[in-house]
Amino acid sequence: MSFVDPRAERIIAHLTGAGYARCEPPILQPASIFFDSGEDLRGQLYLTSDLSGADYCLRPEYTIPVLVTYLAAECAGERARFSYCGPVFRFLPGRPSEFTQAGIESFGRPDREAADAEILALALEATAAAKPAPASLMVRIGDAGLFSRLLEALDLPPRWRRRIGRGHSQGKSLDTILSPGLNGTDHSGVLGVLEGADKQGARALVEDLLSIAGVVPAGGRSPAEIADRFLEQAALKAGSGFSAEKRAVIDQFLGVEGDPDNASVQLRALAADANLDLSAVLDSFDKRLEFIAAQGLEAAKLHFAARFTGNLDYYTGFVFEAHEQDAEEPALGGGRYDQLPQALGAEKPIAAVGAAIWIGRLSRAGAGP
Repeated sequence: MSFVDPRAERIIAHLTGAGYARCEPPILQPASIFFDSGEDLRGQLYLTSDLSGADYCLRPEYTIPVLVTYLAAECAGERARFSYCGPVFRFLPGRPSEFTQAGIESFGRPDREAADAEILALALEATAAAKPAPASLMVRIGDAGLFSRLLEALDLPPRWRRRIGRGHSQGKSLDTILSPGLNGTDHSGVLGVLEGADKQGARALVEDLLSIAGVVPAGGRSPAEIADRFLEQAALKAGSGFSAEKRAVIDQFLGVEGDPDNASVQLRALAADANLDLSAVLDSFDKRLEFIAAQGLEAAKLHFAARFTGNLDYYTGFVFEAHEQDAEEPALGGGRYDQLPQALGAEKPIAAVGAAIWIGRLSRAGAGP
C-alpha cells in the first residue's frame, strides 16, 4: 500500500473546501508546452517520444497542464478555479527527481489585484492547515509587471528589454546580462556573419551549420529559435545606445526593498526623478496591498524586493514565495501569468494567477501520523 503524506491530504482538503475544484492532468504531457516556460525548467524535463516521433515528458509542474485542460474545456475564457495535488518530475542534481506538488490556479477574473491577494492568502492558509503546529513563514513579494513597465518607460529597444527581462528572471546580475557574448562563449565569427542578416537567411545558415556538424538541437530548441537568438546577439553586439543613465535607473530600482508601503513611496520618487510614468502599475501595486490587508494579512510583515520577479519566463505581474525559517528553498510560490493562455492557444487574453506548494519542503514537526 502506497504512503499518503497527511500534509498533502490536509492541503488539498483545504483548497477544495475553498471552492477550487480538483484537476489532475495526465502525468505524461506533450513536451512542447513546457519549452517556453523558462530556461531552468526546460533543462529539467524527463523527455521521451513515441513511434510517431512526437515528444512527451513526465509532468514537471502543474500550472501549464491545468491551464491547457482549462483552455480545452467549455468554460475556457470564463472564471474558473482549480486545485491539484500529486507527483511531478524534474531532474535536480543530487536530489530526488519525483516530489509532490499541491496548488491552485485562478482563471478569468477581471479584478486582478483582488485575485492576487486571494491566491496569496489561500496558499498561506493551506500551508498552515498542513499540520497542527505550522512553522512561521517569511513571505517575499515582487512584481514582474512593474519591472517590465520600467524597461518600457526607459524606452529601451525590444531586444534589450527581452535580454534584461530574460536574464533577470534567471537570476543573472545586470553586469552579466549587459556583457557581450552568448552564454560566456565567443561566437564573434557567427555574429559577424549574421550582423544585418534577415531572419530567413540566418535560419538557413544555422540549419546548414547544424547539419554540417551533425548536431541535433537539445531541449526542444529548433534551428529557428537558435537563429533568432544569434540574430539578437548580433544586434546587441552592434550596439543599441544603452546609456549609463538608464543603467543607473535600473540599478536604483533593483535596490528597492523592505516594507511594501515604503517601497511604493521610494518607487514613486524614483519614477518622478527619472521622469518616468509608472503611475498605473504603482496604483495597481497599492491597490493589491489594500486587498492583501482585507484578506487579514499585514502588509508590513511582507518583504518586498524589486529585484524579485520570479524564476519562470511566464510571470507577468505579482509574484511571491514563502520560506520556513532558515530554509534555502521556498515552501510555496506563485504569481500572475496573463500572457501564458494566449501563448498556449487562447484566442483572447485571459487573466491567470496561481500558487504551488512543495509538500516535501514543509517541516514534519507536528504533522501527525
